[in-house]
Parts: sequence; C-alpha cells; structure tokens
Amino acid sequence: MEVQFFDLNSVDEKLFTRVVCVCKYNNKWLFSKHKERKTWEIPGGHIEENETWQQAAKRELFEETGANKIKKLTPICIYKISSYALLCFAEIESFETLPNFEMSEIGLFKDLPNNLTYPDTHKQFFEIVKDKLNLK
Repeated sequence: MEVQFFDLNSVDEKLFTRVVCVCKYNNKWLFSKHKERKTWEIPGGHIEENETWQQAAKRELFEETGANKIKKLTPICIYKISSYALLCFAEIESFETLPNFEMSEIGLFKDLPNNLTYPDTHKQFFEIVKDKLNLK
C-alpha cells in the first residue's frame, strides 16, 4: 500500500475521510486490538458527515480505547492512500471501560509492537509522529 504524505493546510480538510491518532498514555504508546484480529492497531476511523476531524478523533479514541479525557490532540500531517486523511498525535489523560464495539483490548508499549495489523503504514505513521514531535 503506497502512502503519500502532505503538509498540514495543503489539502482542504473537507476532503478528509479518516483520522488516525498515534497515542501516548503515561509515557507509553497506546494501541488497540480488534476483536477479529490478534494484532495491534493505531486508533482511528472514518469522519462522519457533519463531523470535524477533532470530533471524529475524540469519538474514535473513545470507541477504540475508552479514552474519555484527552490532554492533547495535535495534527501532524495529511496522508493519502485511497483518499485524504489526517494523522494526529493524542495524549490520553484518562479512560473509561473499553466500549463493547469493535476492539477487544488496549495495550501500552515502550515502543512500536511487532505484531501490527498494518505494519507498513503504521510504522510510517509512528515514525512520522515521533520525528515531528521529537518523542521517544
């Protein structure tokens, strides 16, 4: 899967169809595990009609991690696989119980886990966020 990356503000945000958030909680990287897979994923999903990317990010973070309070939500860059999407960084402050939607669990890691659902794209997303924000 080829991913193209673009600077922020280079594409009208009305064209964004998805938002993906590389997350940290208590200095650990946070990933979600889908109920139908045994691999880890970066939280994110579709932006609904009449929803801003910020609203979509907060909704997806709650649905996929149980995050109920987000300390920081920072846009990083725009990317395109089949359509335009936004890559963000989120620092989670607190959680509720993981909602019974599509994810079975969350995991906290010191670094990128080996068993990713989408290893090529998620490795790129992870490294871009770390580099842009100078994170460890």
